[in-house]
Amino acid sequence: MQLLFSIWKFFADNILTQPAYFIGFIVLIGYMLLKKPWYECLGGFLKATVGYFILMVGSSGLVNNFRPILAGLKDRFQLHATVIDPYFGQNAIQDAVSHDPSKAFGDVMLLLLIAFILNILLVLFQKYTKLRAVFTTGNVQVQQAATAFWLILFCFPELGRWEILAVMGIILGLYWAVGSNLTVDVTQELTEGAGFAVAHQQTFGIAFVSYLAGKFKSKKRVSKKIEEVELPGFLSIFNENMVATAILMLLFFGIIMGVLGKAYFVDTKVILPTQNFFFYIMTTSLQFAVNLAILQLGVRTFVSELTESFTGISNTILPGAIPGIDIAATFAFGSPNAVTLGFLFGALGQFLVIGALILFRSPTVIIAGFIPLFFDNAAFAVYANNRGGIKAACILPFLSGMIQVAGSALIASWVGLSSYGGYLGMFDWATIWPMFTVIMKFLGYAGIVVVVAVLILIPQWQYRKDPKGYFLIVKDYDAYLERKSKEN
Repeated sequence: MQLLFSIWKFFADNILTQPAYFIGFIVLIGYMLLKKPWYECLGGFLKATVGYFILMVGSSGLVNNFRPILAGLKDRFQLHATVIDPYFGQNAIQDAVSHDPSKAFGDVMLLLLIAFILNILLVLFQKYTKLRAVFTTGNVQVQQAATAFWLILFCFPELGRWEILAVMGIILGLYWAVGSNLTVDVTQELTEGAGFAVAHQQTFGIAFVSYLAGKFKSKKRVSKKIEEVELPGFLSIFNENMVATAILMLLFFGIIMGVLGKAYFVDTKVILPTQNFFFYIMTTSLQFAVNLAILQLGVRTFVSELTESFTGISNTILPGAIPGIDIAATFAFGSPNAVTLGFLFGALGQFLVIGALILFRSPTVIIAGFIPLFFDNAAFAVYANNRGGIKAACILPFLSGMIQVAGSALIASWVGLSSYGGYLGMFDWATIWPMFTVIMKFLGYAGIVVVVAVLILIPQWQYRKDPKGYFLIVKDYDAYLERKSKEN
């Protein structure tokens, strides 16, 4: 048993929770199953891994550049606040668990193992489960396993170690499989059959936003997409994505950094006293456009390799399955300006509710973390624009921003994480998971049955809507479109 656990720990530490190597590993296995020459297998592994590293450079650049600015609002105005951010949330749980010697944070990795194996089994038996996507984003799995671990401890403090791991392993494994499966159809539509789903923190949110965006369409009036809008006169400079992103980020972060003031950045040793503050603001804001371009390059580099190689896995080990990958992969599809608009309108929604929390003296004040601020709302705008046009791409991220803050404030206060300064805070964890927690807390063990039953029924409901096209959209997207056109 100890040997098996050591092997699992090595795999989890070095491959599963390292997305670049896990994606490369999947590509390698896929190409081997396709019986490609060894040098093509090696080349595919390297290209996919390097591509994901490029994506991570862009993604990390976005986060590292702007997280201190948003967290600075907390320090500058001495707010005792909870930061909504996956890494702040994970650190808060580690801190909380360390105060209780009967609980071990190391169990999070066992929880991840149970949930991941269940996800694979659910896809393996897709004839019955109707589930098609494998959750492969390891760093996200760790964050979610940590938060789920805390929530189950809150709901059932009397449960023993193995009972907790079994219950939450089932619920989390179902959530990974069902959530990523919900994104299959809309992601295939967005990417024109790229062959991947989303495995991140807002899978239910993507499905919900895509559904609502479809309601923005009108039979009488065409709903224009962002890329179809041509601005006149001097506004035409906003037709160029990089220029639009640079100007809007300069205004957005310029205002925040101006409020914080040069003295704050000097005191925190971010800049030198002799450094020009205006050009520091310029450089930081323009880095947004740079990192976004890097991120999109990374996506283009590894997605094609992953799509081709996964056919080897779907033809042999997991028939009809596709990989669920990082939400950032969607930013390379659709309108580039949708990403910027989603971020800005999501930020407006978040700041509006944060202001209300401060005004009404809420016991928990939320500080916007960059990851929920950007990755949730930017992705929602990409999907909303594809389904419902520019109005949907502005309104739905704005509402999402409001929900993220309000939902996180409520759940973080209730389960006690607000006192440790962090909560995961992304869309599903401010909506779906608080609902799960309420059901389990008040219905007890019957609540577990309710949550599991709901998750099991969701893919069955999806399948019943289009039995003929449900698996075809994954196996042969062109054939799926041809069938759809004949039906219409």
